[in-house]
Amino acid sequence: MKVVVVGAGLAGLTAARRLVALGHEVVVLEARSRVGGRTEGGVLSDGTPVELGGQWLGEGHSRMYALCEELGLETFRTWNDEGELLLELRGKRSRLKPHKGAVPRVSPFALADLAQGMARFERLARRVDLDRPWLTPGAERLDGQTWESWIRRNLRTAAGRAYFRVACEAVWAAEAADVSLLHALFYTRSNADLETLLAVDEGAQQDRVVGGSVRVSERLAEELGDRVVLGSPVRRVAHRPDGVGVETRAGTTYDGDAVVVTLPPALAGRLDYDPVLPSWRDQLTQRLPAGSVVKTYAAYPTPFWREDGLNGQAASDEGPVKITFDNSPPSGTPGVLMGFIEGAEARRWVRATPDERRAAVVGCFVRYFGPRAADPVEYLERDWNAEEFTRGCYGAHFTPGVWTTYGEALREPVGRIHWAGADYARDWCGYMEGAVRSGESVAESIAAELGRKPA
Repeated sequence: MKVVVVGAGLAGLTAARRLVALGHEVVVLEARSRVGGRTEGGVLSDGTPVELGGQWLGEGHSRMYALCEELGLETFRTWNDEGELLLELRGKRSRLKPHKGAVPRVSPFALADLAQGMARFERLARRVDLDRPWLTPGAERLDGQTWESWIRRNLRTAAGRAYFRVACEAVWAAEAADVSLLHALFYTRSNADLETLLAVDEGAQQDRVVGGSVRVSERLAEELGDRVVLGSPVRRVAHRPDGVGVETRAGTTYDGDAVVVTLPPALAGRLDYDPVLPSWRDQLTQRLPAGSVVKTYAAYPTPFWREDGLNGQAASDEGPVKITFDNSPPSGTPGVLMGFIEGAEARRWVRATPDERRAAVVGCFVRYFGPRAADPVEYLERDWNAEEFTRGCYGAHFTPGVWTTYGEALREPVGRIHWAGADYARDWCGYMEGAVRSGESVAESIAAELGRKPA
C-alpha cells in the first residue's frame, strides 16, 4: 500500500518513517527546497548555527528526546541556571532567580491577585476533556468568550492582567483577545500547566538540539532518502474509486491509497479538493488563524550579560520585543541574544523597513541588557508571517466558538485524507513533541486501516 504525505516537517517525516517501518510505500511532497517546516536552521557569518524557527524540547517531551537519541543527536540546556531573569510589568523591573513558579516583585496586592488568577485558571484547565474539548463541562460558556474577557473579569490589578497578556503572546504569538478561553485552557492542559508552558528548567523551554532543531528533520529525511521530494508544492488532492491522487503545481500527480496532509490548518484549507471538503471541515480551516511572529537575533563577541549577573532572559509588557533568551551555542561564544516580536507588535512591525525593525529590536536589547547591546556584530531575523508555506507561527489558535462548533472535525479523516501536525496534537499541542506524536499516531491509524497492524 502507498501513502502520500504532504509536508516534510516533523509530523510528515515521522509519519512517513513509521509507515515505512510498518511496510508501506511512502512519498513525501515538500513545497520548500528544504525539510523542517516550522523548524529552520540558519548560520551566523562565523558558521554558528541558529534556529530561525521552533527550537525547544522540554519537560515531558519524551518522543522528541527519544527521537534525538535514535538519530544520534545531542541536546543541551537552555542557558538558565546562572544569572537572573528580567521581568518588566507596568514600568517596574524585577530581577528573579530562574525557577518554575518564579514570581515578580510587585505589590503584595498585585502578587495576591496574580496568585489567585493562576490558581483559578489552572482549576479550569484541569477540567478540560483533552480528547473532546467540546464536551468539557461548561464548554459553550468557556468557548463563547476570549481569554482577554476572562482576564478582565478575574484579575483585579494592572500587573496581574499584564502578566497573563504577556503569557498569551509568548505562547501563541497572539493577543488574549484573539483566543477562545476554552482553547487557552485546552492548550494549557495539553502542555501540563501554565507554569510548564512558561518555564525553562522543568518547563517547555528546557533544552535545545546541538546544531539546531532542524537537524532532527534533516536526519529523518536522510533515512527516507529519495522518498522525500523537495520543491513540490501540492495544488490538488482528489479522491478516486481506487485511491487518491495528489497533484503538484508543476502538474505531477502521485497516486496513493491514502494521503496525510500536515500543513497548518489554514493552509490545508487552501488546497483544491475533489470532491470539495465537507462544509464543516472547510469552515474549520477558515477559523484557525496562525499567530504573528518575527524571530530576531543579535550576535556579540561574548555573552556580556552573564558578566552582569543576567541569564539573557527578559519578559516585558512593553515591546516590540517582549521576550528574549540567551541563544548562545554550547561553547558560550559568540554571545547570541534572541528576541520575539509577537502578536499585535508583529503585525505592526512587519510593515516597517528592515532597518527600522532592526533599530527597534536592538533598542529593546539595550533597554534590557545595557549599552553594550547597542552594537551587535551581526543581526538577522525571520518573519514567519511572510513565509509562503507557513504564513504565521507558532501555530494555529482557536477563536471563540470554534471548539464547540467545529472541534469534532479537527482530527477526523475525510475519506482517504488524514490530518497531522502540532496543531492537531492531543498532548503537547503546538510543540515539536506534539508534531511527532501526531505524525506517528496518524501513521498507525492508516496502517490499521490499510490492513497492517503496527509491529
